[in-house]
Amino acid sequence: MADFPGKVNTQTSPSEPQRSYGTTAMADMDFIRSIPGILLIVEIFVGLLVWSLIASTSYTLLPAYGWVMFVSVTLWLLSIALFVVLLLRFYQSLPSVPWPLVLMVFYVVAAVLYVTAFLADAVSVPPQWYPWHGHLGASAFFAIVVTLLYGASSYFAYLDWMGQGQNAAASTVPV
Repeated sequence: MADFPGKVNTQTSPSEPQRSYGTTAMADMDFIRSIPGILLIVEIFVGLLVWSLIASTSYTLLPAYGWVMFVSVTLWLLSIALFVVLLLRFYQSLPSVPWPLVLMVFYVVAAVLYVTAFLADAVSVPPQWYPWHGHLGASAFFAIVVTLLYGASSYFAYLDWMGQGQNAAASTVPV
């Protein structure tokens, strides 16, 4: 009984997580290095190209470009918001949301909307003698590129949603 105070260990156990409050603790750098993270960054960049190429022309002369602008700007802003949510791990504060399913639905809807925007863009490219023909043609090219990128993201989100034999409804951690 006399040696009891000598055997008390006041060190914290190694199983207790140590917290770092630096900038690296706030951002999920593994997400940026992952394939879905890289795809999202490229989708944001290429989506910016789509709407900026159209915005640099007289797109109001052709009504179809209003739809292309709506789709590209809306999905560009939503993709930026999604990137911030995933990068800063805001999804962890909402564990009841099935994030893999939310991501899959977002990417599938984005791919479908961009297919319609690409078709409207490609069909509406005016003849060669218009001075801004090249910008609209380039926007159609980048619209199909971003459509394929959202399709690839849909595939990876589907794989994540399915999990490796786990209950997909119970999984709440994205990417």
